[in-house]
Amino acid sequence: MKFDLEGLTVHFPYAAIYPEQHAYMGELKRALDARGHALLEMPTGTGKTAALISLITSYSLANPSRPLRLLYCTRTVHEMEKTLAELRLLFSHLPPAASRSLLALGLSSRKNPCRRLTASWVRDKAASDPESTPLCEFFESFDRAASAGDLASFMPPGVYTLADLRSLGRERRICPYFLARQMVKYANVVVYSYQYLLDPKVASIVSREMQKECVVVFDEAHNIDNVCIEALSVSVRKQTLEGAERNLRRISQEIDRKVQGHRCQ
Repeated sequence: MKFDLEGLTVHFPYAAIYPEQHAYMGELKRALDARGHALLEMPTGTGKTAALISLITSYSLANPSRPLRLLYCTRTVHEMEKTLAELRLLFSHLPPAASRSLLALGLSSRKNPCRRLTASWVRDKAASDPESTPLCEFFESFDRAASAGDLASFMPPGVYTLADLRSLGRERRICPYFLARQMVKYANVVVYSYQYLLDPKVASIVSREMQKECVVVFDEAHNIDNVCIEALSVSVRKQTLEGAERNLRRISQEIDRKVQGHRCQ
């Protein structure tokens, strides 16, 4: 269905809308108009995700001169897949020209889209012992496509769940994990874990090339404090501290020995 919301044409993937969803989208639109922040809460089971992605996608389509990228952060892979399913339904209700131009994908750790769990570092080992270390043909295919600037041909517009990425990798004989990591730079909607944006170590690799004009959504945001604490915490074992103490003691003794030797000269 389509309806007007304060002058904005909203594309909604269902035949009816809850009053809570309409109110939610109104508040969200005002936050986007103000280019500010919003903290929104809806009762469980009232279609928060559908309302949110419908409004933001419609808002972006209505402002082609200032297109917005949506970064939708979730806690779990299950929530990520649910969001991508809602996006697929929404895209099927958009005008054909719009749906054919939008790219949405999910990004997770390598173990989810990639079953081989190989990496580029095997090249070094393969160079020294080619008989025992086979290269990953999927990664090599990705590397050739990336060098040729041809990655976009492997992932046309659409919605890609983790299962879709695995299928795409098998069909096109290309690494789905590294392909998705590169294509997030061009995607209109990216669904991934909190850590990809909040953990400095991970964000510096995955999210560093994101454009500044992004709408960032933290789903289930009441968990965000724990994620931040975990991302910026370091665990040190007692054995590590004891080993550091022993090494410092040895260094101190070595310095004292050299100082004494210098004085005796």
